[in-house]
Amino acid sequence: MENTDAMVPEIGGQSADGQKPRAPKNRNKHYKLFGKDYRLYDTLIGLAFIAPALVLGAIFVIAPMVISLSYAFTDATMQTLNAVHWNNFYNFGRAFTDPKMWNALGNTCLFVVIAVPLQLAIALGLALLLNKDVKGNTFFRWAYFCPVMLSLAVTSFLWMNMLNEQDGLFNGLLTAMGLPAQRFLDDPKQAMVIIVIASVWQGAGYQMLIFLSGLKNIEPALYEAASLDGANKFQQFIHITLPSILPTTSFILVTMLIGAFRLITQPMIMTPTGLPDVSGREVTTTMSWYIYQQGLTYNDVGFSSAIALIYTVFLATIALTLRKVMDVKN
Repeated sequence: MENTDAMVPEIGGQSADGQKPRAPKNRNKHYKLFGKDYRLYDTLIGLAFIAPALVLGAIFVIAPMVISLSYAFTDATMQTLNAVHWNNFYNFGRAFTDPKMWNALGNTCLFVVIAVPLQLAIALGLALLLNKDVKGNTFFRWAYFCPVMLSLAVTSFLWMNMLNEQDGLFNGLLTAMGLPAQRFLDDPKQAMVIIVIASVWQGAGYQMLIFLSGLKNIEPALYEAASLDGANKFQQFIHITLPSILPTTSFILVTMLIGAFRLITQPMIMTPTGLPDVSGREVTTTMSWYIYQQGLTYNDVGFSSAIALIYTVFLATIALTLRKVMDVKN
């Protein structure tokens, strides 16, 4: 039987039973912020979704950063975190006159200058090779991406075993060919080169996939038109491919630079002593590792926090400058 009450028409703004109809919930309330109009309901829903991430980020990212910033102006150690004394800018003056910090910064910059261009070129080259519908394409994409799935610690131990002076794979091959065995990770002249090679091998597959996504978005008609105009493959690469993937390249370059400047795991595991050369200079100690040493090994939390703050400003300046130079808008 049909519900006749639901079918009774409203008279004068009232239903037949004399009750006013319920107004629907208003989800269209708007508000303005910085000159832009927003829907309140949509804003609340969005905040509800990001609230867990905001809470975790505040606890595990923002709070440690604030605490570290405050420790940079104190004489804090691991035993006196609750009873620190302010020493103003003493830690910063000490950092700028510390030759070991500048040595660590130099080692880090050397790694960045070698590893970043090399990894970028290899990733782009692999992406160009695999940006074709050929048999076995999927297998090679998977094969090149496999090292990315390994943790940095596993990768470091893997290369240590392969480069072992006594029974390592590479020295075994050299001995079989009648060549002398190499010290590799025990040689100050070779250690940083090995760390660069291991890092590039481990990370190039990830940048390759990002480059592939950028290459897929290029219209094939552009290459067809260029071919009709007589442009060869190299000219097409220079005038079509590179400008088209410039935003992708900028993103990859910034993330690679930040990751390279944060290098710590590979040298810490593969060369735990920092590998001092004949002059006593540690050739594989990086900035991140030096910050770790000062805070946890030498128990100087205040000094470590000051170096970390200086390094953060340094990295932020490089990232912002690079984005400005490449003129890529968010």
